[in-house]
Amino acid sequence: MTFHAWLQVLFFIVAFVGLTPLLGKYMADVFMGTRTFLHPVLGWLERFFYWGSGVDPNEEMSWQFYAKSLVLFNFFGFLLIFLLQIAQAHLPLNPQHFVGVDWALAFNTAVSFITNTNWQAYTGESSLSYLTQMMGLGVQNFLSAATGMSVLVAFARGFMRKSTNTIGNFWVDLVRSIVYIFLPLSILFAIVLVGQGVIQTFHPYVELTTLENAKQTIPLGPVASQEAIKQIGTNGGGFFNANSAHPFENPTGFSNFLELLAIILIPAASIYMYGVMINSVKHTWLIYGVMFLLWASGLAIANYSEHLRDPILGAYPILEGQEARLGPINTLLWSVSTTATANGSVNAMLSSLTPLAGGISMFNIMLGELIFGGVGVGLSSMIMFILLTVFLCGLMVGRTPEYLGKKLEKLEIQWVMAAILTPTALILLGAGISIVLPIALSSLGNAGPHGLSEMLYSFSSSAGNNGSAFAGLNANTNYFNIVLGCVMIIARLAIVVPSLAIAGSLANKKITPPSPGTFSTNTFLFVILLLSIILIVGALSFFPALSLGPIVEHFLMLEGVGF
Repeated sequence: MTFHAWLQVLFFIVAFVGLTPLLGKYMADVFMGTRTFLHPVLGWLERFFYWGSGVDPNEEMSWQFYAKSLVLFNFFGFLLIFLLQIAQAHLPLNPQHFVGVDWALAFNTAVSFITNTNWQAYTGESSLSYLTQMMGLGVQNFLSAATGMSVLVAFARGFMRKSTNTIGNFWVDLVRSIVYIFLPLSILFAIVLVGQGVIQTFHPYVELTTLENAKQTIPLGPVASQEAIKQIGTNGGGFFNANSAHPFENPTGFSNFLELLAIILIPAASIYMYGVMINSVKHTWLIYGVMFLLWASGLAIANYSEHLRDPILGAYPILEGQEARLGPINTLLWSVSTTATANGSVNAMLSSLTPLAGGISMFNIMLGELIFGGVGVGLSSMIMFILLTVFLCGLMVGRTPEYLGKKLEKLEIQWVMAAILTPTALILLGAGISIVLPIALSSLGNAGPHGLSEMLYSFSSSAGNNGSAFAGLNANTNYFNIVLGCVMIIARLAIVVPSLAIAGSLANKKITPPSPGTFSTNTFLFVILLLSIILIVGALSFFPALSLGPIVEHFLMLEGVGF
């Protein structure tokens, strides 16, 4: 790796780590009801939402009512996107006169965007109108991210509160997420992106004549506004099919850096926010360190793999499928970060990466969306592993395990196991069944271990609410649209419902003062144990499948065998 590439990596790390406490403290103030510098400017908008919807911001909810409100709200969001796609031929802002979307694809896309997965079985510039992109996908980019953030905030309240049956108000958490965090950041970011050359227009597509006298259609649209929240909210669904590899979404090196920073910024800041809310910033810096170590290790392995000499291509470094405008390091930074954060956007084709580099992207998702992860739910996933670590340590010393002064009992651990094992089962069962069904195999673009990786990745991306695609798999079939859509729903509920249930259970308990026998979560021993649990669970669950996919393909590549 060149000195210039090292500088880019270092500058990126300094930027997102340096901004973490600044944004994290602000976010904590928002959700703890502390007045911020934006309250005089946007407070009226928050109050308008409460007035217009008849919500009492002072009314608290039990975890069951919080979960019910969340699920119903997202169900109606699903219906809106589904109907918009079906009826778009008869609606305005459709200058290309696109017909309605097929029901199975409309179902998949609607589910994808309400679950913050943003899996793209569709081709945006050739199938979706401007109205569908904005009112459907763009709006849900805000709402699904705010939903994830609300879950984390409610989860944190479970540790903060004692002897109460309530964990907050879903509508208040949702509105504050949008009004004070996602909306101002997205407006500012969209303006900067327009300045960099990202398009923002309602003009119809332009047809040009090339130098070869052929006709070429240039797709246009309100791209910058969707691109901003796509990255900030870890959504990942691009306006164009090529996503951030398209020059209208990502035109310059500076736009690439800003979009990459936007992917990881709020997930990273959420960790600091959690520390402020639970009054234990030291503990959350240790969690941050575990996440950073996993992210950096993945980047190092991917970089090593991409700089091997490929006897098939005879190239060094390997540039096939990479973002040639920006250099190999920006491809790898993006591929590792987008899969570590459940963002899912791409600036290159993951299928074209070397087997180990592509395998790292897959393993990031398989771990359970916990390396920074999606907005809100990423840290919720990590907390599940923290609770599991504390529980196992308690068993080893013969004490009732405690975390932040709350005793962990049978009910909490049952919910933890449901949250950890359900996505794992969806990935392995879904890919295992599909790999023997002719209706699914007909969609594969490659044979051998690379074909297995394509199948594994599609289910990993759906179960991890990531949305990135390995490419090579034709996912726009009734089988994949329906099956992957169901996987997205179950996987999203598998982290949301247990998080709220545990929060409700813990909020009802008293806070136990620490004793000499309490296992401290503010030591490096805790870091080692947490990291070990994550890797052991990941290895036991996925090593056999990865061995048959990217690992064996890596060794075959070194022998000059490709697929």
